Amino acid sequence: MEWWVWVGLAVLLLTAYLTWLAARVGRLHRRAASAGAALDACLVRRAAAATLLADELSTTAPQAAAQVRAAARTALAATPAEREAAENDLTQVLRQLADGPARPAPGWPAVVTASRRVGLARQVHTDQVRDALAVRRRVLVRLLRLARRHPEPSYFDVGDPVLDDHADWTEPSRR
Repeated sequence: MEWWVWVGLAVLLLTAYLTWLAARVGRLHRRAASAGAALDACLVRRAAAATLLADELSTTAPQAAAQVRAAARTALAATPAEREAAENDLTQVLRQLADGPARPAPGWPAVVTASRRVGLARQVHTDQVRDALAVRRRVLVRLLRLARRHPEPSYFDVGDPVLDDHADWTEPSRR
């Protein structure tokens, strides 16, 4: 075979690899963005469930209801820069409510479910961001600037939002 055939084959293989790598970079960044949007939706649902819980608690535990309502509203109204702190505050208030002596209102299972979903969405988001950042660190990706069109994804650092179900909080007539 002639040398130009080997050069052409090498160029073809390099082009195929770079095309695949560029597609992978784009795909991982889109997945990280989608996971971020899903996490955001779960956080909004949890704050909404906490607001409904605060409404239910307003008659039996007005002070706890005010704390939960304030933390939920702060989480819903937070700017992106303030979001992590606001969500951590809401998690802390909900944990204090769970650990407190008062029995939570009937809306508590919805908050527990929403918190579990936040935990799952946070884990998926963390995994996707880790993968996108790993591919950004590759030498060819940096050298050829294949990730320049995509904003660098960032982790969302929120404490473990999973709450205890406390099945013993059910009404005595349901036992």
